[in-house]
Amino acid sequence: MAQQGIRAQQREQTRATLVRESRTLFATLGYAGVGLAEIVRTAGVTKGALYHHFSGKEDLFRVVLEEVQQEVGERVATAADAYGDPWDQLTAGCREFLTASTAPDVRRIMLVDGPAVLGWSAWRAMDAAASARHLGEALTTLIEAGVIPAQPVAPLVHLLSGAMNEAALWLSSPAARPADLPAAQAALDRLLQGLRVPQSAAGDGPAGE
Repeated sequence: MAQQGIRAQQREQTRATLVRESRTLFATLGYAGVGLAEIVRTAGVTKGALYHHFSGKEDLFRVVLEEVQQEVGERVATAADAYGDPWDQLTAGCREFLTASTAPDVRRIMLVDGPAVLGWSAWRAMDAAASARHLGEALTTLIEAGVIPAQPVAPLVHLLSGAMNEAALWLSSPAARPADLPAAQAALDRLLQGLRVPQSAAGDGPAGE
C-alpha cells in the first residue's frame, strides 16, 4: 500500500509539473508556438508520461485554461466578498475581472488562445461555468431585489461578459497605458450604473427629498 501511495504521489507530481511548465510556455509563446517535444523537455518527463495524463496538447491546454479561469474567478469572488451590499459586490467583482484579466498570461491563455484553440462554443461553455454563472447569479439577486429592472438575465450576462472581455483585451494590448485601467473601470462603473432603477422609482422617496 505504501508503494502504491508513493506511485500515486509521483503521478500527481508529474501531472502538476506538466501543467505548470506548459502554462508558462503557452503564456510566453502561445499555443501554436509550443510543441509537445518542448513541453516534455521543459517538464523533464517523457512523451509517454504526458500521454498517461493527457490525450494531447489540446487536452493539456484545456486543463491550463481551466486553472487560469479558476484563479480569475477566485480573485473576482474575493473582491466581491469584501462587500456586504449586492450592488457593491457586483461592481467590485466586475472591476477585479478587468484587473485580473490584464495579466499577460491570463490574456493570452484565457482570451486569445482559449476560443481559438477550443472553438467558441467550448470556450464559452467553460467561461460560463467559471465566471458567467456567478455574474448571472449576482444580476438575478439584484433583479429580485428591485435594484435592476425585471428582465431576462441571459442577454444581460452575455452583453456584460462581452464588454468586459473586449476591454480586457484592449487593456492588455501594446497600445494600452497605465492610466487606461482606472479609466476603463470608471467607464464600467458608469455602464453598470445605467442598469439601476432610478432611486425615486425604487421607492427611495420623491426626488429632492
